[in-house]
Amino acid sequence: MPLDRHTRRFLEMLAAAGEARGRYDDAQERRAALINLAVLVDPPGTVEIGGARDHLMAVQEPDGGTGHITLRIYSPMGEPSRLLPGILFFHGGGWVAGSLETHDGLCRRLSNETGCRVIAVDYRLAPEHPFPVGLTDAVAALRHVCGNSKLFGIDPARLGVAGDSAGGALAAALCRIACDADVPGIAFQLLICPILDVLGQSGARRELAEGYFLDGETLRRDLELYVPPSVELSDVRLSPLRAEEFAGLPPAFIHTAQYDPFSDEGEEYAQRLGGFGVAVHGRAHPGMIHYFYCMPRMIPYASEFIQIVGREIRYAVRLPPLERRNHRRIRPVLIRA
Repeated sequence: MPLDRHTRRFLEMLAAAGEARGRYDDAQERRAALINLAVLVDPPGTVEIGGARDHLMAVQEPDGGTGHITLRIYSPMGEPSRLLPGILFFHGGGWVAGSLETHDGLCRRLSNETGCRVIAVDYRLAPEHPFPVGLTDAVAALRHVCGNSKLFGIDPARLGVAGDSAGGALAAALCRIACDADVPGIAFQLLICPILDVLGQSGARRELAEGYFLDGETLRRDLELYVPPSVELSDVRLSPLRAEEFAGLPPAFIHTAQYDPFSDEGEEYAQRLGGFGVAVHGRAHPGMIHYFYCMPRMIPYASEFIQIVGREIRYAVRLPPLERRNHRRIRPVLIRA
């Protein structure tokens, strides 16, 4: 299928504005560009929800001291006071950029559509905090939320993890850590256009390396800032697709975009999970690019996407579907939209 017409118009606007470049100079430039884009395509705070509040969680600093990161708790419209299923969410941005603000709209819509409390983690970013600090924050957040489930208003038996792009890589790695170590269990994983193999050389990586929003040069620069020279890029904490064993991982909902350079690895990950007996439901979204799900003002299909995700997660956590839509049972198989 060709590019969605709204998506094509967005890419043309980027090119005309001179913003369709790949490699950037420093992290602040990368962060500012994503913030400016988010304000344009999905301004934070504009989606009405049941409530949002910030919670500070203590983390250890490299010098041995104690710092804090923010967990933002989103409650859905309707019944925000009762115990609800939860989603621990990790934003994208190449482990260098992104924030609670750049993904605020997505988290708000995700909470409303799924009926879950979404807990967004403002994990520490590179280059100030290189690998594995972000993943360490993710593990700490999972332990903290599960250990204080009443404080967060969630049912720990129905807590899933989710992430987009680099946040999807964190969510996938967190599932493996929880499976292998003494970390609380995870009910499901929701991966949206995830980066699952930082060494990937798939056909999509080659064919979509330029001109489709997220360029190959951007990822290479992200990795330079995020991964210390002493760490192999094949480390499964960075590249979950390179693991040899997938049995026992949580049920997965994996969403890819047709014109996303990471689409092949997302679909391969779904196949690998299914091959090891993990319940998996995958969907490839035709005509879409990376980050489309955060651009409802520019790409209307983003609204339909979040409704699809809402139906999936409501089924997974045993919540009734929203009355305005018919419920369709989600089968644990890989399908192509």
